[in-house]
Parts: sequence; C-alpha cells; structure tokens
Amino acid sequence: MNAFPYELLEEALPRLGLVVLQVDETIEQDFRRLFPSGTTQIHVSRVPSGAELTPDTIAQMEATLPAAAALLPPAAQFDAVGYACTSGTTLIGAARVAELVSGAVQTRAVTDPLSAALAACRALGLERVGIVSPYITSVAGPIRRAFEAAGLNVPDTLSFGEEVESRVARIAPASIAEAARNLAKRNTLDGVFLSCTNLRTLDIIAPLEAELGLPVLSSNQVLGWHMAQLSGARIATAGHGRLLAG
Repeated sequence: MNAFPYELLEEALPRLGLVVLQVDETIEQDFRRLFPSGTTQIHVSRVPSGAELTPDTIAQMEATLPAAAALLPPAAQFDAVGYACTSGTTLIGAARVAELVSGAVQTRAVTDPLSAALAACRALGLERVGIVSPYITSVAGPIRRAFEAAGLNVPDTLSFGEEVESRVARIAPASIAEAARNLAKRNTLDGVFLSCTNLRTLDIIAPLEAELGLPVLSSNQVLGWHMAQLSGARIATAGHGRLLAG
C-alpha cells in the first residue's frame, strides 16, 4: 500500500492549557464563553483531587500536578498554561506551581488564579479588596494572607464554610452576589474578589459592578484575562466586568 501524500498545517492560533481539578464543574464552561470559538486552542487536563478541598487534599494535589500537566498534548507548544485552583495555589505557592507545571509541559508562561487576581488588582489600581470564598477557614484564610502579603488591604472576608466540592459547584449565584453585597455594605472597598474556580460567578460580575459601583473580580475571569495577557489570545470583553472591558 502506498502512503497518500499530505501537508502539515502551520499552527497560528494561540494555544492555552488548563490543569483543572477533577471535581471542578465550572471553569471549562466559563472558558468556552470567555474565549470565542475559532480564536484560541484550549486543551484541558485534570488533576486528581478529593471530594473535599482541605489542606491535606491540596498537599496530595501538589504531588500529582506534574503528571496531570504532562497529560496535555506533548507535541504542543503552549503560549500559557493555567493551574485552575485559587486555594491550591495559595497553599502550594505560586512559584512552586509554576515550577511543577513548566517542568512537565512546553509553555512560554504559567499562571494561576491567585497570581492573576493580584495582577488584576494592580491593573485596576485596587488597594482595599473584600474576598468571598466558599471554603472552611483553613482553606479560605490563607487567601486573605496572600493578598495582604502582596501589599493589598483586605478589610473583610466572607465564607460559606463549605468543603464539599460538589456543593461548592452548586452554590447559587444569588447567594454569592448577596455575600458580595454584604461585604460592600459593611466596609469601604475598592473592589471585591469572588474566590474559587468552581463558583458560578461569570453572570453576576457585571450586574454586581453596576449595583455596587465597584470592580468585581472572580477566579475564572481573572485567570482567563491573565492567560490572554500572557498569550495574546483574544478574550470576550462584553458583559464580564470592567477588567475585561479594559
């Protein structure tokens, strides 16, 4: 049998990789909306994670992160790879996450929701930020400390006290919005950060900004924005808050 001749394509679109928690049900849906079809190549891998997010399950995730990143297409040259866990980055450390991912996949840049959130706060000139988290204190508390270590003032935080990820993915957006309102009502803030890639936040960002008169950031929104900044990928600007509107 003779081999039929063929041509190889030159890849022109920006290529993004995501390492998503096994239990996350939200970020892939959000990224499909944030990055218009036909403008970006997005590849997703999953990292094993417990049904509950705790310091112990996050420590286990650190050990399996390189293998999960290595499951992204090995022949691909990525423009940016994101580790999609805010709390995981906080406890593992952003520098360590970048080291583990870049050692396992070919990429020009590595980012995460914590690094992206801090970059977004700098881009918007925010200094006093309230944080909404779904998690128990041992997971939510370090996020506040990470913001403060980066020079931001965090006057107040609110948490739903949850650790079961299947429940986190189903927290009503109306409940998240009410928590943000509560924070803004009892504090003088420059902005609000809705922490966690598994929270359904994308549809409430713009309405909350209009209501509160403040920038509202969320883990998936800032991660998408930062990966677009790093890669040159085109991101949807309408309806997803001041950050993406520029």
